[in-house]
Amino acid sequence: MSIKNWPAGERPREKLLSRGPDSLSDAELLAIFLRTGTQGMDAVSLARALLEQFGSLRQLLLADQQSFCEKPGLGLAKYVQLQASQELMRRFLDEKLMRANALTNPELTRMFLQSRLRDQNREVFALLLLDNQHRVIEFNELFFGTLDAAAVYPREIVALVLKRGAAAVILVHNHPSGVAEPSHADRLITERIQAALGLLDIRVLDHLVVGDGETVSFAERGWL
Repeated sequence: MSIKNWPAGERPREKLLSRGPDSLSDAELLAIFLRTGTQGMDAVSLARALLEQFGSLRQLLLADQQSFCEKPGLGLAKYVQLQASQELMRRFLDEKLMRANALTNPELTRMFLQSRLRDQNREVFALLLLDNQHRVIEFNELFFGTLDAAAVYPREIVALVLKRGAAAVILVHNHPSGVAEPSHADRLITERIQAALGLLDIRVLDHLVVGDGETVSFAERGWL
């Protein structure tokens, strides 16, 4: 049966309008994006089949162009549309964070960093540069490494902070393994950076380690 012949309360679009987007399953949300099904399969059934093939909604969103476009019901236009929608969400979070105090909006900061770093397949060390009211000046991905480590140079951090006129920083890096627990090396490099910036009276407010759905804060653990 076509979705348009379903009871109104079960159709994904009508359900979203009446109950809100969080009431929809992954398959129902994906069906709205797909708009149509394939021969013998409505949009929701197609969405369920795609989620099963890719393994999860996240894996579908991360799929490369070839893997995405070769699946029935998808194609280049859908791939472009999906990439654009993801970039819109990233820019939305960027804009919200730039207007916020990074310390008084910790959940927003974590959402932003998860969107930027969680799915990287190599280690990335980045900085949130803050003004004297702890508003974000910019987010800068500064060092890149292998799956195991990134070479981090405090002198380059000092140079960037001075160039941007930052009053404080939040350090951040990801663990591609998905486990956010900081290592001994993470603590050592944090101490080195803190010492270097301390000579310039620039505070390191936190060091956040991004894993798969989890972000560990040095400040919350009392390490700063």
